[in-house]
Amino acid sequence: MANVGNQLPTQAVSKPAPGKHGNVLPLWGNEKTMNLNPMILTNVLSSPYFKVQLYELKTYHEVVDEIYFKVTHVEPWEKGSRKTAGQTGMCGGVRGVGTGGIVSTAFCLLYKLFTLKLTRKQLMGLITHTDSPYIRALGFMYIRYTQPPTDLIEWYDGFLDDEEELDVKAGGGCVMTIGEMLRSFLTKLEWFSTLFPRIPVPVQKIIDQQIKARPRKVAQKETQEEEATFAESGRQEAGRRRSRTPRRTPSPRRSPKRSRSRSHHRERDRHGPSFDRELERERDRQRKEREGRDRDRDRGDRGDRERRRSRSADRNQDRRERKRSHSGSRDRRNERRDKERDGGDDRSRRKDRDHHKDRGTERERSRDKKSRGETEDRRHKDDRERHREERKAKRSSRSRSRERRHKSGEEKSKKRERSHSRERDRERDGEQRSHKRSRSKERSHHQRESSNDHSKHSERRRSQSTE
Repeated sequence: MANVGNQLPTQAVSKPAPGKHGNVLPLWGNEKTMNLNPMILTNVLSSPYFKVQLYELKTYHEVVDEIYFKVTHVEPWEKGSRKTAGQTGMCGGVRGVGTGGIVSTAFCLLYKLFTLKLTRKQLMGLITHTDSPYIRALGFMYIRYTQPPTDLIEWYDGFLDDEEELDVKAGGGCVMTIGEMLRSFLTKLEWFSTLFPRIPVPVQKIIDQQIKARPRKVAQKETQEEEATFAESGRQEAGRRRSRTPRRTPSPRRSPKRSRSRSHHRERDRHGPSFDRELERERDRQRKEREGRDRDRDRGDRGDRERRRSRSADRNQDRRERKRSHSGSRDRRNERRDKERDGGDDRSRRKDRDHHKDRGTERERSRDKKSRGETEDRRHKDDRERHREERKAKRSSRSRSRERRHKSGEEKSKKRERSHSRERDRERDGEQRSHKRSRSKERSHHQRESSNDHSKHSERRRSQSTE
């Protein structure tokens, strides 16, 4: 099987580490949906039975007790809840695609077991349980949905010839043994109106070869039953002649002739002493749990009896006290009636006086309210007038401030223009002065040059005259 596992495509399998975590089960496929059909999963999660009643169950033993009392078949849908007549193709009643219905309690409890994350010991306790075959069927179905395909034949090997019977169809009519159910789990992909997870082709070939090579031991039982039926045919015919009423067959779920022991010699030959030890441990643990439950029930019954006795004594005392209180209350009532008869007139007069006083006080209160309302209205009017005057004053002050700002701005602009004109005049005066100075300098320069020329001419004349 290890060689086959190496050839398979990779799947989401969480393998436990050997040794310390040997009690932890691996999960194959999707760890959130348990590889269930989406239609079935949505109906399970939305069903009130799963959301309300199963939500309160927190332990493994509570879920096992719920299976014992509530499960009557292993079909995914309840009888008559899915109408698939007239549908063809993928919307037919084979794959559970088109229409939903009322999901069965078996599949709700199966998913509840998945949420508890069962260990190897707990799963062994399910498939070896002796109280109900439906507990074992849900355990085997849990293995089919969550365990790797390479491990299925190892889980089912010791139970393929199990002869315990159960009715797997909703409403009855499909009785089969545990071994036949497991063979259908291994060889067929469909289970009523849903599908199991697919087994890879090489693994399926190996499983088919092992099932074909293994002879079915149920055939011997069938031959014995046929011989017994032939031998008893005369008796049955005589009984039918006497009374035409048919006999009622015992239900497969609670059959009194069902044998709890499942051929320990065959299991020892296949699994060895380790498997026998595990079976013995599981059975001892189940016996201890039953004894503890019986003790708890006995204690609860005793406590209930003591409580009932104490309650009865308390009730008697309460009754006596009530009788005494009733007698005293009757005397008091009679006295009160006499007093009321004597003082009835006085009370009526007092009531009239009080009524007149109340009317006068109510009138005064109404007048006070009216006067208060008028004064409040006047105050509101005065406040409104004051607010209006203040608003007007604010508006006038704002307009004045705006005018002042406008005037000040105009004055500033005029001052700026005057300053600009003065600066322009000053610049013009400076330019004229600079022109005058430049002209005077030029004149002085010309005069100097002319004087120098004159002096030169005079010197030349002098020199000529001297010569």
